[in-house]
Amino acid sequence: MTPRARLVLFLVGVSGLVAFIVWGLAGVPAFGRYRGPYGYLVDALAIHQTHATGIVSAVNFYYRGFDTLGEEFILFVAAVGVATVLRTLRDETEGSPGADDERAAGRLATPTSETVRTSALAFTGPVLVVGWFLTTHAQTSPSGGFQGGVVMASAVALVYLAGHYVVFKRISPVDLTETVEALGAGGFALLGIGTLVVGAPFLADVLPLGAPAGAVDASGTIALISFFVGVEVVAAFVLILDEFLEQTIVVRSRR
Repeated sequence: MTPRARLVLFLVGVSGLVAFIVWGLAGVPAFGRYRGPYGYLVDALAIHQTHATGIVSAVNFYYRGFDTLGEEFILFVAAVGVATVLRTLRDETEGSPGADDERAAGRLATPTSETVRTSALAFTGPVLVVGWFLTTHAQTSPSGGFQGGVVMASAVALVYLAGHYVVFKRISPVDLTETVEALGAGGFALLGIGTLVVGAPFLADVLPLGAPAGAVDASGTIALISFFVGVEVVAAFVLILDEFLEQTIVVRSRR
């Protein structure tokens, strides 16, 4: 295909996408004019039914928990796909112990500046704590496992940005990361299967709601589901980051 043909094809595709977006936005209600009634019903019933004051989390992990399970597995499959493709491209082989450390030590990379190193190390702990808070407090505030998992994965990425690739590999070994990701996704699904076993609907809230509403130990299964989602998300993003870094090292070593 010639460059001109590719450009024409690109312009046609972009034009169609822009037209589709404009058509969709034309039907959006004006700002501040919510049509309801779903939101009004959830706002009136969620705290009483779930004891969660984080209404968005109640929707994500209770009222539409089955949809959230599908979204989680989209990320799970994406991480597995990235790992599969990159490992195939670099003809993955069993290396000798310490091979990653040797390649990391000899990689052709720009040295990390002291400013970046100090800043990354200084923020690693606080970012990890914030991510853990978001993951475990979905029932009390606007947060949840998806947001918290991404933030915790960012804390692990900061270790690499600080110039400590070997440390990054040691705190996130591939086998352990893959296992944790599977446990996070599987735990969510098994929780739903468990509710069926006890005779309740799939992903129904079968645990004690706790009291009072808005407490950290309230909301029944919502907090547990958020935790499983956070575990899967942080492991998926760390796995993807690890695979890209590994691919970068292999490409540089071939140079």
